[in-house]
Amino acid sequence: MDTPNIKQKNLTLLVLAAGIGSRYGGIKQIDGFGPNGETIMDYSLFDAIRAGFTKIVFIVREEILETVKEKFLPKLKGKVEVDFVIQSLDKLIPNEYKNPERVKPWGTGHAMLCARDVIHEPFVVINADDFYGKESFTAIADFFNKDTMGEHAMVGYTLKDVLSEHGSVSRGCGERDADGFLKSVVERTTIVKENGKIISKEKEGDRELSPDVPTSMNFWGFHPSIFEFSKTQFEKFLKENHTNIKSEFYIPLIVNELVKQNAGKVQIISGSNNWFGVTYKEDKEEVSQKIKVLIAYGAYPEKLWS
Repeated sequence: MDTPNIKQKNLTLLVLAAGIGSRYGGIKQIDGFGPNGETIMDYSLFDAIRAGFTKIVFIVREEILETVKEKFLPKLKGKVEVDFVIQSLDKLIPNEYKNPERVKPWGTGHAMLCARDVIHEPFVVINADDFYGKESFTAIADFFNKDTMGEHAMVGYTLKDVLSEHGSVSRGCGERDADGFLKSVVERTTIVKENGKIISKEKEGDRELSPDVPTSMNFWGFHPSIFEFSKTQFEKFLKENHTNIKSEFYIPLIVNELVKQNAGKVQIISGSNNWFGVTYKEDKEEVSQKIKVLIAYGAYPEKLWS
């Protein structure tokens, strides 16, 4: 692995691996995509470690905890500190807001909050099933190794580069303010390609999106101060949304409020051109081929952890 050549601060990678993956039809977080059955998560962990991250925290569901431990603990032993956190339906939910009909997790913001007791340093949040590219991890590690004055960060990808050929996707579409910081990010849950255009299907009707919108693929960099702010926002969210069993507390909701209330600034860091991910089963072969190409170019060893 590459050795970072600047002095590293402690930096944690928080991997969101508790999602159900209903559109994929399986547990895509632990499905094999590399030549030796490597998961997409393997490549993110590999990239994070060579960028100088010092701790990995996995957010998982109870039913996949042991599988994730068996798969990743041997690979990470001696390289980084490792922790596991369960995202359950009832965690951090007051009794008056619990609903026995709810089966869907409470979302990425809730998942992040579940880890607040084990993270006390700057941290980066990623999805387990997105391939972000080495450059993105290096860029955000560099961001935190400088004096960022308590600023947070969003790694932004170009919208046209992060769509699926096999159906609609959910994406956080960002907007910059006059100084280049993040002004807002809107979670658009049904984005499709239609007749050469990028369309967001919404209740009010179709909305055409610019192909160059800076887009969140849930790759965020936060100072630990975000936890207290998120806790307050989650309490408000629960009060307003607990009767809706499909409502989710997304990280972009937290970030929007943070910016709106002038409680923090969020820099937009350009992401790698190599993003890819799996939303549908049909995406799997394409992802596997892209990984083979990167290995052929020498970006990754064929046997990742040997």
